[in-house]
Amino acid sequence: MALTEEGIIHVPGLYSRYVRLANGSRAHYMTAGETGPAVVLLHGGIAGSSGLAGWRFMAPFLAKHGFRVYCPDMPGFGLADTREAFWPKLGQISHLEFVREFVDALCLDNFHIAGNSMGCMNTVNFVTAYPERVLSFALIAGGIGDLAPFSGTRPSVDVTQFDGSAKSMREMMEAIILRKEAITDELVEMRVAAAARHKDAYPYVFGSMQTIARDPNLSARISTKGRFDKLTIPGIYLYGKQDVLIPVQEGYKQEDATPNIQYFYPDDCGHQGQTDQPEMFAQVFMEFFKYGKVSRKTADWAGVSKRRPENPRLVELATSRRART
Repeated sequence: MALTEEGIIHVPGLYSRYVRLANGSRAHYMTAGETGPAVVLLHGGIAGSSGLAGWRFMAPFLAKHGFRVYCPDMPGFGLADTREAFWPKLGQISHLEFVREFVDALCLDNFHIAGNSMGCMNTVNFVTAYPERVLSFALIAGGIGDLAPFSGTRPSVDVTQFDGSAKSMREMMEAIILRKEAITDELVEMRVAAAARHKDAYPYVFGSMQTIARDPNLSARISTKGRFDKLTIPGIYLYGKQDVLIPVQEGYKQEDATPNIQYFYPDDCGHQGQTDQPEMFAQVFMEFFKYGKVSRKTADWAGVSKRRPENPRLVELATSRRART
């Protein structure tokens, strides 16, 4: 199947849109659903990522179950504004402010929010900075900032050496996605074009981390320690057992640091779980966003954490356990 005139994959039920932000940038996003609560989904950070690439399986499903879904292309990705004035020169901070301006432009006052990988960290930063706007949140395989810093162990795959070719892009995708049939020629073509479009802006996405670390004032804006862990906003976290980019042991560290979040460890699942196990992840998200709680059947399917007692506010307990409480 050929790409659309915008150079993106056509997915039934997903629509390409643009909105002008208050700072003057032209933001691109994919949307699905016409009524219901709003859900904002934030994509990951490997070169060529986008709202469509990250959420093409999840967004239509949520729309069919009564949600209005928005998948923006973050600065430096997809069809985002390529003008230098709107490059993410402060990395996470630039992305945090982009999300705020994006939801303001669409008049989304209160909404559910979720993110994978880089989008996980961006979600955590937004929830921490603007908790009054978040109904609930869901995280997939990423970081939670200085609350639980990564161990520094090098991942077993290198996804930073994209050389501009389709071969290189496919190799990166195959390193983090177990379900190889999801890595189509059209997906690779779309991602290669997106990476080329933002080749000058992309180095700032992660390259600004040292700049932020050297400035206490900037660091304070995205510090999560003693902030994110104190929030009581309903939250869940799915971490694939076969993640080779950020191994599951990092998820265990994060679980220990965030007592109010319910964790799941799905099997047969790599770094981009919503692509490896699309039906499972979509069902978990739908139940959590719609009912505020994941059903017993779905929780067991998704590998609800056994490392600590389950949170009865967020997961339906087994019948025998409910009877004893």
